[in-house]
Amino acid sequence: QICLSLVKLLFYLAHSPLGSIVLLDFQPRQFVMVDGNLKVTDMDDASTEELSCKEDNDCILDFPTKSFPLKCSAVGKCEGINEKKNLFNAYRYFFTYLLPHSAPPALRPFLSDILNATGDLRYGINETVKAFEKVLHLYKSGLYLQKRPLLLKDYISLKGFRTVEGEDYKCWPSYSHVGCLLSIHSAEEAAAICNSQSQCQSFIVTQQRTWTGRPLASFQSSWTDLIPDTNAVVYIKRSASSGERL
Repeated sequence: QICLSLVKLLFYLAHSPLGSIVLLDFQPRQFVMVDGNLKVTDMDDASTEELSCKEDNDCILDFPTKSFPLKCSAVGKCEGINEKKNLFNAYRYFFTYLLPHSAPPALRPFLSDILNATGDLRYGINETVKAFEKVLHLYKSGLYLQKRPLLLKDYISLKGFRTVEGEDYKCWPSYSHVGCLLSIHSAEEAAAICNSQSQCQSFIVTQQRTWTGRPLASFQSSWTDLIPDTNAVVYIKRSASSGERL
C-alpha cells in the first residue's frame, strides 16, 4: 500500500502542470500516511529545475552507491533527471525495505522484477505504475493463486460462531501482534494456509477487510470455547474433531 501510493505520487510529480518536480530532500521522514495515501509533508525542497547540459557526459545522475548516465536533450536539459532521481530514491528508501517481505509467494517474482528494474532505472515512473497496478490486480482478483487440490472439504464450517479471542501462535506477516491474522482471497486460500502451518487447527473468517477489500482470517491452534458471532464463520479441521462431537 505504501509503495503503490508512493509511485502514484511520483507519477503526479513527473507529470505535474508545473513540469517534472524533483524532491531534493527525499527521506522517509518527509512523508506521512493520510487515509491510506502517502503525502509529502514538506515541499520547500521541491524543484522543477532540470540540470542543464551541453553533452551526454554532463548528465550523470550520482548516488552514493550507483551512477547513471543520462541523455542531454536538444534543448540542453538532462532528459528525465528529476523523475529518475525521485524513482531511485523511492527504490533505496522504500522499495528495498518493504517489497520483498510480505507478499504471497506467487507474487514475489513480480515484485522482485519491479525492485530490480527500478534499482537499475530500467523502468521509468510510467512503467513502474503499470507494474504495481498489475500486481494489485492479481492480488485483489486472486488470479495469483495457483491451481491446487481443494482443501476446504477437510474442514467443518460453523456460521455465526468464533472462538474466544486470546493470545495464540504467531505468524508472518500478521495484522495482529498476539496471533496469526492474515488477509485472504477466499476460505479456500485460508484452508491452504492453515494446512501449511503445523500449529493451525482452525481459522475464522471475519467481516474485517483490508485496504484492498480482502477479508481477514484468524488462524488458531484450537477450536474450543466457541461463542456466537453473526459476522464470523469458524472452520475446524475434521481431523481435529469428529462431526458427532460437534
